[in-house]
Amino acid sequence: MVHQMIPISINNAPRASSNSNVMKRLLAGSGLAVIVGTLVACGSAPLTIPPRSEVPRAETARPVPVDVAGTQTQAKSRWVPAAWSDLPGFADDFLFEAWNAWVKSCERPTGPFVALCGDIRRLSIGTAQEQRAWMQERLQPFRVESLQGESTGLLTAYYEPVLEASRVATATFSVPLYQPPVGLSLRKPWYTRQEIDTLPEAQAALQGRAIAYVADPVDALVLQIQGSGRVRISQPDGSERWVRLSYAGTNDQPYRSIGRWLLDQGLVKDASWPGIKAWLAQNPQRQRELLWNNPRVVFFREETIAARDASEGPRGAQGLALTPGRSIAVDPASIPYGTPLWLASAGEQVTLQKLVLAQDTGSAITGAVRADYFVGGGATAGDLAGRLRQPLQLWVLWPKQAR
Repeated sequence: MVHQMIPISINNAPRASSNSNVMKRLLAGSGLAVIVGTLVACGSAPLTIPPRSEVPRAETARPVPVDVAGTQTQAKSRWVPAAWSDLPGFADDFLFEAWNAWVKSCERPTGPFVALCGDIRRLSIGTAQEQRAWMQERLQPFRVESLQGESTGLLTAYYEPVLEASRVATATFSVPLYQPPVGLSLRKPWYTRQEIDTLPEAQAALQGRAIAYVADPVDALVLQIQGSGRVRISQPDGSERWVRLSYAGTNDQPYRSIGRWLLDQGLVKDASWPGIKAWLAQNPQRQRELLWNNPRVVFFREETIAARDASEGPRGAQGLALTPGRSIAVDPASIPYGTPLWLASAGEQVTLQKLVLAQDTGSAITGAVRADYFVGGGATAGDLAGRLRQPLQLWVLWPKQAR
């Protein structure tokens, strides 16, 4: 799943309850409010937030890398041996929620985890105590640091939009979502967003390539930035069909944040998606100017969603369906796909102390202690994704025999 990030500046952001068992809000947030009522039952499985407790926060002094016996160096990170007692909240996590994501990673295991997948599958029906004891016996925690020794980084979040659409253009649904045009690879870069909207030759190249039409161009842009989404499409015969639109390529133009443009122009103080939509509601005549500021366009492919898979996330870079609340996107030069990690993060939005799996990446997810947290699909997930930006610490959990 390919996605970009939008820088935001938010005043008085609401705090999520640390005792809630549902962690889903919306990045495109109120931007999808017109359809939330009919789609809320179709969101991903709820996420459980553990009780709030102390999590290490950002360090004030720049650390100096310390040579510790057993330290491993990756292309963009250092892994420093740690004790299990160093992991905040390790005794309290509901490990079974993560175990399903771990079993999925065993469909495409990498490196030393191949030998462990038999135990991982067997323990999927084990108790949390059995799972915890096995982890402590077979795995070694390593604190993830930058090559310069910095152990605190950044956590953001992403989600899967859920939209309504029409198979044919109507007065309400008029914004097209395209599959790649024929010959896309022969013209690099391809036409910009503005050229697609205005040049006859670009429009001719996309003739007949629309998969579906949505009602709001900002919702279409959100879908392109997230890289995937679930869409309920109304067919010409009146029937409806759920599909997933997945990333299939871009026009190879640079990505520019429309939120950053609004902030730089001094037009808004809140560049979240709800803030952007509020500004557009007051300045509809500047809609094209705003959207054309981002020349990148993402093209999609349509994937059928089986009823049994309706609550699963999109496929991540590991090639497996993402699990809400347990899958993260990482920089693969820092952490290999399929690696289990302990994640600790505290901020205004939420406190997290939990087992997660590195199963995806993103164009803005670079560096050692950097993760994008997959929060599911739908309205509430996106609101959290649009606001989560807080300190992060990570511990890789690596097989002992691979040291």
